[in-house]
Amino acid sequence: MSSRLVLVINCGSSSIKFAVREEGTSQPLLSGLAERLGTPQASLQWRFDDVRQDQPLGDADHAQALAQLLPLIEGHTRQPLAAVGHRVVHGGEHFTGARLIDDEVIAAIDASAPLAPLHNPANLTGIRAAMKLLAEVPQVAIFDTAFHQSMPAHAYRYALPDELYAVHGVRRYGFHGTSHQYVTNQASLLTGRQPGHGAWLSAHLGNGCSSCAVLDGKSMDTSMGLTPLEGLVMGTRSGDVDPNLHAHLARTLGWDLPRIEQLLNRESGLLGLSGLSNDMRQLEQAREDGHHGAQLAIEVFCYRLARSLAGLAVALPRLDGLIFTGGIGENSALVRALTLRHLAILGLHLDPDANSRLPRGQAGSVHRSGSPAILVIPTDEERQIADESLGLIDRLRTQS
Repeated sequence: MSSRLVLVINCGSSSIKFAVREEGTSQPLLSGLAERLGTPQASLQWRFDDVRQDQPLGDADHAQALAQLLPLIEGHTRQPLAAVGHRVVHGGEHFTGARLIDDEVIAAIDASAPLAPLHNPANLTGIRAAMKLLAEVPQVAIFDTAFHQSMPAHAYRYALPDELYAVHGVRRYGFHGTSHQYVTNQASLLTGRQPGHGAWLSAHLGNGCSSCAVLDGKSMDTSMGLTPLEGLVMGTRSGDVDPNLHAHLARTLGWDLPRIEQLLNRESGLLGLSGLSNDMRQLEQAREDGHHGAQLAIEVFCYRLARSLAGLAVALPRLDGLIFTGGIGENSALVRALTLRHLAILGLHLDPDANSRLPRGQAGSVHRSGSPAILVIPTDEERQIADESLGLIDRLRTQS
């Protein structure tokens, strides 16, 4: 019997990232991106059997792009889709796992939109378009925040009046849940443990960055909070700043909230510190060339990451290992080395040769003998979404 197929959709405000995943496989059958939707420059690029192709989409919106995408999928696959898995950024406290999408789920995603105004409305656009075009296929929502719903109250509550939490949902939610869940499960398998077992620190490092403490498959604490701005230094996001910075900038510079939000989300992080770029590859090259701003940005990035990981360690009864993932975590030997310099207090010791020899984007261990595991594991959020979607369908079928 053929393995089942899942279409994984990640909708942005003007884009659709997609992949067709076959059950139990490590590589997508078909993947691509529809971008600049709603403009004359809208286009669709896809990859199949290592061949890249593209086509213009005119002024296509999300629904029109999906309508052109579906014949492409049908022409490159051998069987109908078993499910469509949708990445949804914010599920609030409504969801602790995958959910079959219905009117109630759509309403809850919409209700969480104020917590992720740039993401949830776009996610809903993709969901509605896919449900209309693929009405006969089960549609499943996978939430970035769901994995972190296992955090205890002492980890997710802010020290604010209770009404803000009870009435308005102001608390720490966390993000990158599918990535942290996937790599910690892989870490268990790579170290000979039962799936999902172990006490892990996970560092997802890309343009967006977060760290997480995971115990036996459950998130115990994480660096991101109410929004993805809290926590680590990122590509263009500041991460943690003094909470009174908003008032200080308003009083001294006369800035309003939209200007301050623009600063913290789009003009800060690696870009702001370096004055050069939010791309770690470019910053590493500039550092080698003696660029002071690039050197400072990388040092702050790594120190703040190490400080976060050390703090998250208190959420664990022991430390079985540290995982680096995401585009920076998987590919930057320099970031791994500089970060580990600050973490000897946790008994973590890097093998410099293993770290420098590890091929970019490959899984492997880079720790010295006697150290807890230090692992580099490429993340695969699309596979996690596909697996969770099929798992939910199987459970619902068993219950019916």
